Amino acid sequence: MIRVNIICIGKIKEKYFSDAVSEYAKRLSSFCRFSVTELSEERIRSSLSNEAQINEVLNAEGKRILQKIGQYDYVAAMCIEGKQLSSEELSKTLDNISVGGISTVDFIIGGSYGLSDEVKKRANLKLSMSRMTFPHQMARVILSEQIYRAFEISTNGKYHK
Repeated sequence: MIRVNIICIGKIKEKYFSDAVSEYAKRLSSFCRFSVTELSEERIRSSLSNEAQINEVLNAEGKRILQKIGQYDYVAAMCIEGKQLSSEELSKTLDNISVGGISTVDFIIGGSYGLSDEVKKRANLKLSMSRMTFPHQMARVILSEQIYRAFEISTNGKYHK
C-alpha cells in the first residue's frame, strides 16, 4: 500500500480545519497509509522583515522539510509557480507513481513565505492548487480532499462526479 504524506509548516489552529483533515485521513485509510507532519514555523526576529531574513526563514524551514523526505520518495512541492492539474490528472499522476514502483509520495506545503529553493529542487513535481491564494491551513484541507478524490477516481468510486 502506497504511503502519502503531507509535510507542512505550521499547525492548524481552527478545529473545523483539523476535523476536515482528520475526516479525509480516515477515508484515505482504505487507499493508502496517509499522514500529516506539521513542522514548526520560523519567526522573523524583528518587526521589519527584509529579503535576507525571509531567506533565513525559508532555508531553516527547508532544512527541516528535507529531513522528513526519504531518499526515494516522490516529492510534490506545492508552490504558486507549479503546474495546475485537474483532479483526473492528479489521479493519473498518483497511479503512475505507484505503478512506477515508488512507495512514498510527499506533498510539501511551505510556510507563509513559501518554500526554499532547495525543497523546490528536490521536488519531482511543482504543483499549484490555483492561481488564487489560500490560507495554509485551508490548503491542507483542499489537498487532503483532492488526494482522496484522486484515489476515488482511480478506483471508479462514487465520490467523484
